[in-house]
Amino acid sequence: MSLENYSRQVREALRKAGIDVLDEIRVESSGKTYRGILMPRSEGDADCIVLKREDGYNIGVRFSKETGVTLVKRHAAGIKRHEQGMKFSHKMPPISLVPVGGTIASRIDYRTGGVYGLMKAEEILANIPELMGFVNIKRVTSPFTKMSEDFDHADWQELAETVYKELLTDSKGVVITHGTDTMHYTAAALSFMLQNLSKPVVLVGAQKSSDRGSSDAGMNLVCAARVALSGMAEVGICMHATLNDDYCHFIRGVKARKMDTVRRDAFRPVNDLPLANVWPDGRIEKIGVSRGRKEGKPELRKRFEEKVAIIKAYPGSDPGVIDYYISKGFRGFVIEATALGHVPSSISRKPWIPVIKKYTKEGIPFVVTSQCIYGRLNPNVYTNLRLLFHDAGAICGQDMTTETAYVKLGWVMGQTEELEEVKKMMLTNIAGEISERTLPETFLY
Repeated sequence: MSLENYSRQVREALRKAGIDVLDEIRVESSGKTYRGILMPRSEGDADCIVLKREDGYNIGVRFSKETGVTLVKRHAAGIKRHEQGMKFSHKMPPISLVPVGGTIASRIDYRTGGVYGLMKAEEILANIPELMGFVNIKRVTSPFTKMSEDFDHADWQELAETVYKELLTDSKGVVITHGTDTMHYTAAALSFMLQNLSKPVVLVGAQKSSDRGSSDAGMNLVCAARVALSGMAEVGICMHATLNDDYCHFIRGVKARKMDTVRRDAFRPVNDLPLANVWPDGRIEKIGVSRGRKEGKPELRKRFEEKVAIIKAYPGSDPGVIDYYISKGFRGFVIEATALGHVPSSISRKPWIPVIKKYTKEGIPFVVTSQCIYGRLNPNVYTNLRLLFHDAGAICGQDMTTETAYVKLGWVMGQTEELEEVKKMMLTNIAGEISERTLPETFLY
């Protein structure tokens, strides 16, 4: 990191004052005083000095001949340069960083006003110097970089293998920077693919790109690093808990869901409580029941059946779509049904139950989840539910989210081809995806 992207006059003024990137400085301009950490520039106005204030926000102060700059505090002493460009102390506890893309690894294109990817890991870290005060990002391993809407099962497998290797090192935990669009799918996939976990695996993203002053990336990543050092041996997502920069939730990977397109607090637990609230200063308040650290080697089970589909049942929906998918070689289905698990019944003009029963007899599993998001299915309340689950042989998804059920079914079918074993495994709570009972306080948490 250097001053190279600043204008000549800014560089000269900073060097004259003995200032370098990451130093804490004071800038006096137009009768106002600004204080913060000097940040490296990416693009934009080279005459603007970028400061990270104490509250975590970045601001730009336009430089002129009347602008004064003063060194307040040089960056932490005794810290050696990290191989990726950031500076971390070997005295701090080590963690591994696995960046795979997303908004957290994107920046503003000031020529067009749009966001584009992808930044290198050191560019992300350069905006978050506070990490140096409590953690040593000892290893940075990136198996690939892409926006999360482009992920598929092969990416989950490759990522699982990368994380598995990092878990075998001396790192206290693993942090994965990831796009938010499908982060909950990936979190579910890693929850099943990484068995017998002994350390935290924390996925983290951002709703606004890391180079924006209003970005949530910094606090999210700081809190994720705090979780990586914690005593919780879980796969989970760490993101803002409120619209403000208060604290983050750490949510179990199989119970997390993105509930809003742009809000900072978009990720919420579904049919579950957060595992913990996490503050940037390191305070962690445990809420839900989580697995603790333990000795032992994790197990990698990454086989996955890609020919699994999600189909939504809705008024007037045609079960012929199932025939189409099967003609394309699909071998398993998650049916997102209404309420307690209903699909169009025998009195419907297009009944689904006979089609499901036909293919179940041929060894095709159908897992049913609810469109309601919250709550759980009940296969015994209505006659049509009894016909669907007990007669036609559909598998009750309990209180799993549709996304988690989809990932779990693909993973289960990667482990076994026997329908009865698939049913048994889908009804077994493997990674906390099935709650023992529904707690009223989890609704709209």
